[in-house]
Amino acid sequence: MTTGLIPGGQNPDPRPTGGLPQQRHEPVGQAALHVDNRSRSSVITARAAASFEPLGRSVATARSFVRDTLQGWGFADIVDDAVVLTSELVTNAVVHAGTSADVLCLRSDDGVRIEVADRYPEREIPLQGQAVNMGNLDREGGRGLQLCAALAGRWGVEYTPTHKQVWFQLDLPERPVGTRTAGPSLPADLLPLADGRVRVAVVQIDRTCAITSWNEDAEELFGYAAEQVIGKPLTDLAAWPHTPGTGTGIAEALQLSRWEGSYGIRAANGRVTSVYASHLRVRDTGGEPSTVCLLVRDHERAVLQTPLRGPATDTATSADGQSTDPFEVFIGSPAPDDLDGLLQRTVERARDMLDGDSAFLLLATDDETELEVRASTGLPSARQRFARVPVEAGPGRYGSARMPAVHDDLSAVPGAVPLLSGTGMRSVVTVPLKVEGRLTGSLGVAAEGAGRYSNEEALRLQFAADRIALAVESARLGELERLRRGSLSFLVEASDLLAGTLDRDQTLALMAQMTVPTLATWCAVYTIADQASDPYLSYVLHEDEELIDGIKSLLSKIQPPDPVPTPGARVWSAPSEAAHQAALRSSMRSLGLSGGPTHQIASGIGPTLATASAVGGETVVLPLVARNRVIGMLTLGKPADEHFRQEILELAEDLSRRAALALDNARLYSERTAISQSLQRSLLPPELPEIDGVEVEVIYRAAGEGNEVGGDFYDVFPISDGAYGFAIGDVCGTGPNAAAVTGLARHALRLLAREGLSGPAVLERLNSAILDEGARSRFLTLLYGELWPQEDGSARLKVVCAGHPLPLRLRQDGTVEPAAEPQPLLGVMDDLELYEETVTLDPGDVLLCVTDGVTERREGTRMLGDDGLADVLTTCTGLTAGAVAARIMRAVERFASDAPSDDMAILAMRVPGLHND
Repeated sequence: MTTGLIPGGQNPDPRPTGGLPQQRHEPVGQAALHVDNRSRSSVITARAAASFEPLGRSVATARSFVRDTLQGWGFADIVDDAVVLTSELVTNAVVHAGTSADVLCLRSDDGVRIEVADRYPEREIPLQGQAVNMGNLDREGGRGLQLCAALAGRWGVEYTPTHKQVWFQLDLPERPVGTRTAGPSLPADLLPLADGRVRVAVVQIDRTCAITSWNEDAEELFGYAAEQVIGKPLTDLAAWPHTPGTGTGIAEALQLSRWEGSYGIRAANGRVTSVYASHLRVRDTGGEPSTVCLLVRDHERAVLQTPLRGPATDTATSADGQSTDPFEVFIGSPAPDDLDGLLQRTVERARDMLDGDSAFLLLATDDETELEVRASTGLPSARQRFARVPVEAGPGRYGSARMPAVHDDLSAVPGAVPLLSGTGMRSVVTVPLKVEGRLTGSLGVAAEGAGRYSNEEALRLQFAADRIALAVESARLGELERLRRGSLSFLVEASDLLAGTLDRDQTLALMAQMTVPTLATWCAVYTIADQASDPYLSYVLHEDEELIDGIKSLLSKIQPPDPVPTPGARVWSAPSEAAHQAALRSSMRSLGLSGGPTHQIASGIGPTLATASAVGGETVVLPLVARNRVIGMLTLGKPADEHFRQEILELAEDLSRRAALALDNARLYSERTAISQSLQRSLLPPELPEIDGVEVEVIYRAAGEGNEVGGDFYDVFPISDGAYGFAIGDVCGTGPNAAAVTGLARHALRLLAREGLSGPAVLERLNSAILDEGARSRFLTLLYGELWPQEDGSARLKVVCAGHPLPLRLRQDGTVEPAAEPQPLLGVMDDLELYEETVTLDPGDVLLCVTDGVTERREGTRMLGDDGLADVLTTCTGLTAGAVAARIMRAVERFASDAPSDDMAILAMRVPGLHND
């Protein structure tokens, strides 16, 4: 629900029509007699607006909004009718029409006009002349217009192409002059009329709310003889006006020390008699409490009602005769332009006005279920700031928030005002801050002595609260808007940072760094590996780095919070309790109370006390839920005696949802990367074999981030005693698909070569295996050879070059020449005619085998090529095989500035020289 408050004044139509004329239609039949389509001419003194979403619960919220608004305006006489009509019309909009509803309450001198608009203009209102049934009394819905006709003084319908509006006017019942307040002397003809003589019913009840006394006026007013009601609970006769969201009823009112107000008594004839009552709680001579209730007819309330302050107190007159704003009289001029300054000055002025020892001001949350301490004087404000107490229910409830209350002695009713527990304050007066009937806060003044305040002080403080309520609410909304804008900016930046990494450890660090110190003083992140695992403390951060180790040690010694998936922040008291216990033990040991020598533990006292202070405040836990699974907890903490603001907790909840998804994404990425790398490593050959008399070196680079294997591959393996096979190949393409063919080729080569087949036969069978893959097959270039080291220091090789870049032979004199001839590649034709060539490497010679990722290295239009590779190889005379491979790779990398886009493999084999090796 969204609400708006507009000061009084002449009221234009609140909904623009976009230049389109509004159409007004009147219902048919007798209902049309109640319709008044005249334009509004009375002066609007106040208005309140609210919008409700198309949800079933919006109907109850709308009823509460209208009831609270009218009661705030003092229109209790017409509240019930207004609530019934609003309920029916909002139900038509949000339930039957399925659209949102806008409710506007307009206050004027003679009554209230309420307008309900929806966004379903096609749901036509019956026009005159149409024989349409307006609704059956047995039906659940459809009675809204009939009720308007029956209850409203005037009503009507207006609709545009985009909106339909139903409005009704409720007139205030006329009251004789002088019955609402105690005023000056009046002529006799202007005095209020009474029905016969004025009767004051005196009813006394005991501590159980049972009637113990019932006088003659009560018999006359309500029709019950004393013997009929004595012993019965007064609550059985009282017709208490129920306000949704307000828990105070007749039973609670009878327990208050003083109370005034209106309700009804069910008379003997079954009718409800509206009465104005004044309750006073006393004790008899035996010390038993009882309540004396004085009741008169509601229109004779002037007999009992406490005189209200007249209009003369609304303004003050300065020494020069000019009027001043009563707000400025109370707050002072200039008024603070920030909320905290305004609240602080308010409590200071309230304390001084009532000569109190302390004062405090609490602001209500949006749903009015809790009050949050925002300012105080004479109290430990740092300890209580942003503390929250429930308004209506639960332990430590703030039960008097919605009405003025005076407590003569808090020691007799401990816990009545939770904020003052343990402060030494005994008497207190509290008044609500309301804006258009809606509770926005509570203002209180307390004193150390008992019995310091009465109803008179409560009226004075309520008068001041009424003057500053609107200013406080306006400043609060301004602060809230600034916080929300800052929150949006914070969440946008946080989302960008979290989306920029897939590293788990970095994500954990970002989560903590974004919360400290913006949202909390310290932060701890727990992670849960799987459903069967316990939470693990993964990261701790404090705005003071020297305290991180102490907090980490403390948290590691206590049970982690339960991984509850329920959204929202929940208080976790274990860290502060453990910290206080540790600090207490250290302090006792420092005093020698544990029996041990003090010098041995003195050095540890400081850090322990500092840790206790750091985590001694409020600690909350937010679940990290991703993909319907709790993957961890985000723990936020404040130092000793500090509390979180509700807005900060809501922002932390938004952050936790984003952080949980980022952390889970990092986890998934890490798992898949580990799986991918494990599979890729299985495609690479094991360590290169040691070959007597031949140096072998391989350098391999797979293209693409995170890839360890691509379309290029190599292998060196023993075939039989004294014989070794080697291969270097290139599968068409890169990535996982090419790597699959790589694994097939490498394993097939080993298997076939060890069967004793010649080189051509091995490649022909490999060609058949590749073709058997069908659509998954890819063509393959392959250089395969077999090597036999010789006793004279040379090495004999047999090679087959199937479509692969030719191997290059580097002699000791620096000459470079191809060591084989090109033949058809594999994976294209069924019938291949391959042959092998014999090559002898003399001592000092090098055989260099590369894939086309080396020779096709490009920089613009330039390409390294076979000639460029040969030129680099000529500079490698006298180098070991490892040095040759490293120089070739360095030359390839330096040839272009961009990262390689193709896989590369380099295989260098060298026969050591006889003299210099």
